[in-house]
Amino acid sequence: MASPAIELNRVVKTYGGKTVVDALSLTVPRGQCFGLLGPNGAGKTTTMRMLLGMAPADAGTIAVLGSRIPAYADLTRTRVGVVPQFDNLDLELSVRENLLVFGRYFGMSARKIASVIPELLEFACLESKADARVTELSGGMKRRLTLVRALVNDPDLLVLDEPTTGLDPQTRHLIWGRLRELVARGKTIFLTTHFMEEAERMCDALCVLEKGRKIAEGRPSILIEEQIGADVIEIYGPTPPGLHARIAAHAAHIESAGTTLFCYAPDVEAVRRELRGCAGLRFAQRPANLEDVFLRLTGRELRD
Repeated sequence: MASPAIELNRVVKTYGGKTVVDALSLTVPRGQCFGLLGPNGAGKTTTMRMLLGMAPADAGTIAVLGSRIPAYADLTRTRVGVVPQFDNLDLELSVRENLLVFGRYFGMSARKIASVIPELLEFACLESKADARVTELSGGMKRRLTLVRALVNDPDLLVLDEPTTGLDPQTRHLIWGRLRELVARGKTIFLTTHFMEEAERMCDALCVLEKGRKIAEGRPSILIEEQIGADVIEIYGPTPPGLHARIAAHAAHIESAGTTLFCYAPDVEAVRRELRGCAGLRFAQRPANLEDVFLRLTGRELRD
């Protein structure tokens, strides 16, 4: 039986006396997409740096594709593709040249790289841009090139840091489709994201971090059922006197953010009856989603 793609056992990392990753344990099976979620400062980037051997753990053990990290990090990197949060392409080179240069980092011959470039360009929908300089590409094109550049060595594991930040919906959906194709081929994906829709769509399982500690883990659908387990009614506008108490009688939980109430209600019809006739109020009913889970676990306050 193949070893997991990623194993962390009680990993600890401190900086300046502050613990940023606190006894974190994770197991990511091969052939899955696994998400690491958390507010800013939760320890996501530090965890990814340790996985890639860029920062040593202070305690605990890390294994990637069956090899201990950081002892065998150099060897493991030949089987890992990395997509950083910000594109770091060579702006003066063409699309094709960026792929050629990157492939040489892995010891691939020019002939071998040239043989895989057509497939990579097709995968990224960049066939017509093969000889264009990176400076001529749109933001979405650059992001797609960064993704396929990470695939040039046919890695077993793909590590993605905020893969669709700043992209328009069309490009985002295209990348989601391409990533699902990779998982269907047996690749393992480990990603961080602030897009809860992305995590809910893409991830077979995920972990939520808060101040370096794991506070939840599991399949998105199961976490939604366990943490929320009800439909949500969002109520907009000034709340009439007594309304909060009336709807609370039918709600499992109520949260507020500014002038919006989030009512998590097993009996949504009872809540809707209370809301009818309230002048100046608007409300919308929807199923609970992963963003509700994230905010329930980590709070609604701003993080800098």
